[in-house]
Amino acid sequence: MELQKVQRTTLTMKEVAEYLGISYWLVNQLVRRKQIPCSKVGGKYLFRVQALDEYLEKMEQQSLS
Repeated sequence: MELQKVQRTTLTMKEVAEYLGISYWLVNQLVRRKQIPCSKVGGKYLFRVQALDEYLEKMEQQSLS
């Protein structure tokens, strides 16, 4: 019997920086200003990929308005 590998749906701050193409410092600032969706779990910030994609879409729409 084979175990299925669990698909991660969250990213760390470092991974978010890479995913968005911005610096770790900027991700940290966005978290402090509560401008990016995240959850604090056990002293660590986690970001859902789906929420980040929605956030990006929202920011794109705002830039066109």
